[in-house]
Amino acid sequence: MAGGWTRDGAVGEQIEASIQDELARLRAAKAPSGESRTHCAECEEPIPEARRAALPGVKLCLDCASERAQRAPARGGINRRGSKDSQLR
Repeated sequence: MAGGWTRDGAVGEQIEASIQDELARLRAAKAPSGESRTHCAECEEPIPEARRAALPGVKLCLDCASERAQRAPARGGINRRGSKDSQLR
């Protein structure tokens, strides 16, 4: 039940597309690719075999990965595809 120049269901499609984009971003960030390193890329400490087996393609030790996760900026939840008003006009 969209108004203005949009077709019915356009807002729902836009929301669904934003959700799919965010899920793809999260999956890509979570899944390392390539060969695991034996030593951390930041501190050069050995990465335990159990961590390398659990996360193929891992590049950081647990301490450095935890520190990096804490430094990561929070995402604002802004619809990058445009505001609701711009979609309905």
